[in-house]
Amino acid sequence: MAAFFYLIYKEILMAFKHISIEQTHELLDKEDVVIADIRDPNSYQAGHIPGSEALSNANIAQFMMEKEFDQPIIIVCYHGMSSQGAASYLVEQGFEDVYSMDGGFTAWEAAYSEQVER
Repeated sequence: MAAFFYLIYKEILMAFKHISIEQTHELLDKEDVVIADIRDPNSYQAGHIPGSEALSNANIAQFMMEKEFDQPIIIVCYHGMSSQGAASYLVEQGFEDVYSMDGGFTAWEAAYSEQVER
């Protein structure tokens, strides 16, 4: 029974977290926060959160080598759905402070259109 509760506890600790666009906006000025945008390259080029980096299958290995396991990482996609899978993957790789941004870039652009880098 203790092993079961340990596994549940471990799963809770190892899960990614959700973050709102407002909370993400507040964290933009923090130096160690990474915003990783997993949308396609054309969408990223058309507009993205200032300071974000494009993340894809082509650069994920390099990305993981460059980041600290305890560094906050916010994953952004189109609507906040695909980012959950990417966030989960990073947690499985040992990253400890990973977030999926609810609403995705679509919600960000609607709320903070003046803070879209083009």
